Amino acid sequence: MNSSMDLLQNYIQSFGYDWLSNVLLITTGSFFLWVIWRLIYGRLEALADRTQLAWDDLVIKAVKAPISMLIWVWPATVSVGLVLATHSNDDVVWLGKIDLILVISTFIWISLRLISNVEAHVLDQKKRDETTVQAIAKVARLFFVTIGILTIMQALGLSLSGLLTFGGVGGLIVGLAAKDLLSNFFGGMMIYFDRPFKVGDWIRSPDRSIEGTVERIGWRMTIIRTFDKRPLYVPNSVFSNIVVENPSRMLNRRIYEKIGLRYDDGDKIDAIVDEVKAMLEQHKDIDATQTLMVNFDAFGPSSLNFFVYTFTKTVNWARYHEVKQDVLLKIMAIIKKHGADIAYPTQTLKVDPIAMARDAEQPVGIVER
Repeated sequence: MNSSMDLLQNYIQSFGYDWLSNVLLITTGSFFLWVIWRLIYGRLEALADRTQLAWDDLVIKAVKAPISMLIWVWPATVSVGLVLATHSNDDVVWLGKIDLILVISTFIWISLRLISNVEAHVLDQKKRDETTVQAIAKVARLFFVTIGILTIMQALGLSLSGLLTFGGVGGLIVGLAAKDLLSNFFGGMMIYFDRPFKVGDWIRSPDRSIEGTVERIGWRMTIIRTFDKRPLYVPNSVFSNIVVENPSRMLNRRIYEKIGLRYDDGDKIDAIVDEVKAMLEQHKDIDATQTLMVNFDAFGPSSLNFFVYTFTKTVNWARYHEVKQDVLLKIMAIIKKHGADIAYPTQTLKVDPIAMARDAEQPVGIVER
């Protein structure tokens, strides 16, 4: 890299112009090179649009801005070298390292843009689990950034072996100082690998006041949108110590209701229970393969109670309540059909007529003041 830069500077200086003319020449050359790149990019983009593959479009979009930046910035370093060589006797070898860092940074930038494009493309197709795709994209970004940083450090002349040795001791110190940050990081890794929930799931915890829809799972915290539309930011380490319920993964929703009939309808309860059970077995929104029970249950204080225990096919919360309403209305119609009625709390008062007559014969006392 250093030799190529020196050759380019010597070639430009061979024209015999002053430094300002050389800088203008380099800038003009960069402009024409940028125009040529734009024409080539437009041609490649048109060719990619004709194909049915999406990957060529993603790659072309990823290299557009980084290469444009490289076309302008790399010749700019050559111009800086010419200016410094003219007005100063200082060594400009360090500019070669900057060019190397620039090339490495361009490669890392292209890789990160490509990862983002692929992630957005896969998520738009909605054929893959969103949480898994985001986790893989984050790991890939971390990998390329780490490789880029290590390569830049090596280009600057730093010893990687010494750095790794220092990292072993420094890592222990940093780990003790940032244990909460690390616990959140590993909590996020646990979520990604164990997958107790994913983006879009409705979750809640009986241990904490946490309930809502998962919006984002980050490395440090998870964002949950509560049902009153407030964002809830939960550190990932919390999920290592609490019980998390995921209602979004229910296979069915349960209907469990107790219904009371009047004591006067005791001779009709057997027929009502049988007909309610038959209605549920034939209901199109009730899963008859799951547990289905309708039985006389208890003698209540003012009613004869029977219970309904069944499961709906839908797990959608709004649709579940529509099915439950339909079931309850049909149960009420069956009760009316048999000439019975749903009981309500009543009390029976028994009066002793002899005691009442005796109390009536006693004179009422007059209290004088």
